Amino acid sequence: MSESKITVYPSRAFKDNAKLALTDGKLRQSLRGAMDFLMAKRLASFPDPAELAALRTLGEGIRQRCLSRLPDLLELLEEKLTANGVQVHWAETAEEANRIIHGIVEARRGKLVVKGKSMVSEEIELNHYLAERDVEAVESDMGEYIVQLAGEKPTHIIMPAIHKTKQDIARLFHERLPDTPYTEDVDALIQIGRRALRQKYLDADVGLSGVNFAVAETGTLCLVENEGNGRMCTTVPDVHIAVTGIEKVVEKLEDVVPLYSLLTRSAIGQPITTYFNMISGPRKPGEKDGPREVHLVLLDNGRSQAYADEQLRKTLQCIRCGACMNHCPVYTRIGGHAYGTTYPGPIGEIISPHLMGLENTSDLPTASSLCGACGEVCPVRIPIPEMLMRLREESQRPAGERVAHPLRGQGAAASGAERMAWAAWRLVNASPNLYRMFGWAATRLRRRAPKNQLGWTQNHLPLTPASRTLHELVREREASKGKSA
Repeated sequence: MSESKITVYPSRAFKDNAKLALTDGKLRQSLRGAMDFLMAKRLASFPDPAELAALRTLGEGIRQRCLSRLPDLLELLEEKLTANGVQVHWAETAEEANRIIHGIVEARRGKLVVKGKSMVSEEIELNHYLAERDVEAVESDMGEYIVQLAGEKPTHIIMPAIHKTKQDIARLFHERLPDTPYTEDVDALIQIGRRALRQKYLDADVGLSGVNFAVAETGTLCLVENEGNGRMCTTVPDVHIAVTGIEKVVEKLEDVVPLYSLLTRSAIGQPITTYFNMISGPRKPGEKDGPREVHLVLLDNGRSQAYADEQLRKTLQCIRCGACMNHCPVYTRIGGHAYGTTYPGPIGEIISPHLMGLENTSDLPTASSLCGACGEVCPVRIPIPEMLMRLREESQRPAGERVAHPLRGQGAAASGAERMAWAAWRLVNASPNLYRMFGWAATRLRRRAPKNQLGWTQNHLPLTPASRTLHELVREREASKGKSA
């Protein structure tokens, strides 16, 4: 499969990207239908509010306990995996992770890598790094395969091609896969994709996957999936490379059970996924299948910056379910591409500044209405609105100001004019005399205020018929009072 040119949506241009997305009626219709469906599925999967509250408390406690011991657990994970025959690699940056993975492939003279779903590999842009070195990387998750064929990035961390209609996919397969007839039958489209990928597993030199949970006490890598492609990637090729962020480690195997329940139900409303894979080492003597080598790449790439700050550390509790995106009024209108980052939506707004620096993501913390829906549905209770407010503060903080844990790109959104305006506001509101003078001037100059009041007159919704009727009733009542008087 030839490498298609990637569609780029720069994070620095978030506002322009969002305006463009809002003009795409087909995109908004697709997103609205999909998000409504997913919200309903999640709601139905938690019929007992008491159980949900208890599970969330348990999940939050597990994630916070594991993060509080993260350095020790990472060392224990390496020790156990090494004892199991897994080779562990540490990568501080995306570039270093790519070099490690390419080095493993190159040592086997590999030319084809077949990939299971891995958002971390998207984060480091592994496919393009390998393509530049004459190694083909093929996505085997159906959604990822579709967006790879289209030359795009995933628009959602769980459902990468959720912005595509069946007509889009039918056209894409017809144009990009040889001898493929045009069909809009969904089952037929799935079979076309399956046939195109089947031989890739057998021909691949290396299989690559992500990791949902890495268990320190046993040295076990847990993968959650629905399609079976992850299991094929991790068992058929002779070499399996798993890549994950350092925050995915948990202490005990028993910690996985409640997190797994929260993940699947929060993501797409499933009580359990079709496949749950547990990998603890390579093929042993006498076994007939499985990889002969297993590698784990542990990636930092800015996560230590979030970890160093006690408040921002909560960002790393995320289990990548995508529920915050499904309920976000901003994401559901513009989709994931507008953010210009690997992780879109509310979770992307709070983690991307650590991965990419505030200088590249200064608009993202403001891409929220702060309605709180993301925090209310987060299965591990990440206080996302609180994180957004903190990042807004850091993006405005002067770059030279000393703080305990400075963020990369601190002060990227700072504006001298804005600081002066707030200083004037503070001065006026701190002085009774100035406040009275301002009030006197404002009441006399109000006729000079612009008729177009920006967001209100441009974007407010008309009253609903019920509200309009109520308004008319109130007005009639007032009129009748006036007549009786």
